[in-house]
Amino acid sequence: MTSTLIRNARVVTAPAAGRRGPDAVATSLGLCDVRLEHGVIASVTTHDARRRFTSVEGFSVTNAQGERTELHDPPPAHADHTIDAAGRVLIPGFVDCHTHACWAGSRLDEWEQRLRGASYLDILRAGGGIMSTVRAVRAASRRDLADSTRDRLSRFLDAGTTTIEIKSGYGLTTADELKMLGAITDAAASWPGTVVPTALLGHAIDPDQPDFVRRTIRETLPAVHAEFPGIPIDLYLESGAWSLDHARALLEAALALQHPIRLHADQFSSMGGIPLAIALGARSVDHLEASTLPDLRALAASDVTGVILPVCGVHAEGSFADARTLLDAGGLLAIATNCNPGSAPTESMPLALAIAVRRCRVTPAEAIAAATSGAANVLRLPDRGRISPGLRADLCLLDTTDERDLAFRLASNLVRTVWCAGVAR
Repeated sequence: MTSTLIRNARVVTAPAAGRRGPDAVATSLGLCDVRLEHGVIASVTTHDARRRFTSVEGFSVTNAQGERTELHDPPPAHADHTIDAAGRVLIPGFVDCHTHACWAGSRLDEWEQRLRGASYLDILRAGGGIMSTVRAVRAASRRDLADSTRDRLSRFLDAGTTTIEIKSGYGLTTADELKMLGAITDAAASWPGTVVPTALLGHAIDPDQPDFVRRTIRETLPAVHAEFPGIPIDLYLESGAWSLDHARALLEAALALQHPIRLHADQFSSMGGIPLAIALGARSVDHLEASTLPDLRALAASDVTGVILPVCGVHAEGSFADARTLLDAGGLLAIATNCNPGSAPTESMPLALAIAVRRCRVTPAEAIAAATSGAANVLRLPDRGRISPGLRADLCLLDTTDERDLAFRLASNLVRTVWCAGVAR
């Protein structure tokens, strides 16, 4: 395994998992040298600390949140690869904790319908939307799905994403859901980053399958459990999709089989999704565009992370989650792309951050934290999302000396170099 020394980088790191409200911000350690060895961050040496503590080993610095980052003496001059960052920003690799990046077909015609005034729910109720992608996925082979997913994964990596969650949910039969999960696994095998699959068993309601909800709970869930034990189970609680009672039934059945659960809720209407997620101990509740203030405050008081998906507001329905209320009340926040063929056709986490800052009322520092350590917490991956010795060396060197550029710049890819487990890609 080779070693890499990144010199003179402006290191911007996120707080540890569980930081809330005003403490959930990314902070700068100033100019640092960062050494990568054996796939992990071996050392982080600040220039100021090196000048002050040239003979002290194992010292640490404390950031604005009171967190101590362990540092070490300056690393040896030799490394297999040395990069002079010249003051550019080094951040953790993005963790995209909510995507539907495995699909087939196209929804361009429906997009034109929306441009002419049709709503997303109108198209869904007419058998389009999710169901049009379902038909395309059923017609595609596992290999076709894996190939198209690999193409998207390469674009995610180019934009700085090193860990990604990918949902099934466009199959809606036992065989097709298993086919999707198999394709996601196949695509992940050749990608240098980390793919976390999720079984979105409660997506649209298939009107052509009698007793669809009962079959999903009694047939599809056990089949997924047998082949993918412990995989997170997700569903979409919304008018025209899964009802509150049906959502509770599926999620409770998943918990009984020891699967973690997640929940899409409050995209268009508030139907009790946040109270349900809190009551059942979900890892996250995602969307939140239509959430009420009491529900957001209840979410903030819980250990459930609110995941906002701001690209949807631009591309689909024009509404945005109130992340400011969630953060000010002390809540846990994550930001994701929601990459999918209908409401969020993007692989760019920087775009999601830029929209979140403009429309969801978060600061650039909060957005970076939510897109790294906050999202890693949703996926229960404590070894990434921060820049600290001993953690996985998933990093992004940006072509800027000011991290606020990530949210300020639009349609500009500032990612200069990406490392996955210490290897530049």
